[in-house]
Amino acid sequence: MAREPYDTDLTDVEWLLLEPLIPPEKHGGRHRTVDIREVVNAIFYVLRTGCARRLLPHDFPAWQTVYGYFRDWRKSGVWEQLNAALREAVREQEGRAAEPSAAIMDSQSVKTTAIAGERGYDAAKKVTGRKRHILVDVLGLLLTVVVSKADVPEREGAKMLLKRALAQHFERLLLIWADGGYTGQDFYNWVLEHCGWLVEIVKRSDDAKGFVVLPRRWVVERTFGWLYRFRRLSKDYEVLPETSEAWIYAAMVRIMLQRLARDPAVYL
Repeated sequence: MAREPYDTDLTDVEWLLLEPLIPPEKHGGRHRTVDIREVVNAIFYVLRTGCARRLLPHDFPAWQTVYGYFRDWRKSGVWEQLNAALREAVREQEGRAAEPSAAIMDSQSVKTTAIAGERGYDAAKKVTGRKRHILVDVLGLLLTVVVSKADVPEREGAKMLLKRALAQHFERLLLIWADGGYTGQDFYNWVLEHCGWLVEIVKRSDDAKGFVVLPRRWVVERTFGWLYRFRRLSKDYEVLPETSEAWIYAAMVRIMLQRLARDPAVYL
């Protein structure tokens, strides 16, 4: 019996875009009997509403099944792969090369909850929790993310972030824009030596008063704003930082599917 649709469900066009990227069933053992589209719908329901996975509505597959797929895809890197494939499609839809030549990095501290897991205190933001370090392209699309304790300094977090980006082989990448928190000749030299990229600091003018939109930096701030649309990301509810990273990738996957579905002929 078909259920009533939720606002968070994938449309037919969005599923048509995503389905070819979903991993096939594993060889050996029982065949996959669960409706994988419903599993994905359930994951996006949790992401958008912020509900606990055990409180998933009963018209979805069992929460253990949904969580099992989400966890397996986290461990096998599927969420990163989905993000990368859809990011390239969106960039091409916008008339750009599949890979970026420039990127913007920033960090954001978010509170954690009573759930167990590592955390720290960000004295500058007065936040006890974790810090999301992200690298995005000029469209604000996610290249990579690292979640750390909130007390990790920006430059140390950036090193972890850029090492991960380096492993993803962005061959066209040449320039990283960042804010004043990443200032320092030692850091610039480290990035150039280990990654081969230049770092350019976008500073706020000393004469500026009040809120000012800064070139390039607003792009990554907008990405953080996109992430906050998903209640699961309003705080860090996860025991493992890796799970937090997977939810961020999943959020970007959902955002990009919506963008691609507006003009699917470009991608299909």
